[in-house]
Amino acid sequence: MTPDVIRVTPRTDFKLDAVFATGERRLFDMKPYLAYPAFAPLAEANLFMCAHVSDGVVAWTDEIDLSPDTLYLRGEWVQAA
Repeated sequence: MTPDVIRVTPRTDFKLDAVFATGERRLFDMKPYLAYPAFAPLAEANLFMCAHVSDGVVAWTDEIDLSPDTLYLRGEWVQAA
C-alpha cells in the first residue's frame, strides 16, 4: 500500500516535492500531465503553486488532485539530506 503524502512543496518549474508518511521524498514532474484536460488548469502558475495536502492526497481545488500512488510510483526518489 502506498503511504500518504504528508507535505508537498510546489516548485516554479511545475514539479512537486512530496514527502510521504514513511519519510521518503519524491520529486514529480507535472509538466507532461498539463496536456490532459483534468490537469490543464494547473498550467496557470498561480493555481499550481496552491498545491496542498488533503487527507494524504495532493490537491489544488475540490476538483483537481493527484493520487499518492502516482506521486510515489512515478516520482523521482530524492535522497534525504
